[in-house]
Amino acid sequence: MTKADLIEKMAKDAGVSKVAAGAALDSFVDGVTAALKKKDGKVTLVGFGTFSKVRRKARKGRNPQTGTEIKIKAKNVVKFKPGKKLADAV
Repeated sequence: MTKADLIEKMAKDAGVSKVAAGAALDSFVDGVTAALKKKDGKVTLVGFGTFSKVRRKARKGRNPQTGTEIKIKAKNVVKFKPGKKLADAV
């Protein structure tokens, strides 16, 4: 499902225009992004799941073409844990 497909479904289900549904989706994405940027960023949607920010440590990797060892920098990544309702539905 693409963003356009999701906006179309939201508009149809809520009985609003696609522009309003698009604005609502953009607002949701911006809100989740802003919450995850905070120090202990976490967003919990009961029944759907939890988005959380996790720090991935620096580590050594290997270039698959040459086999040489490379350094992979530490970085923050987003982790999603599905809620019970979503896990049961899927």
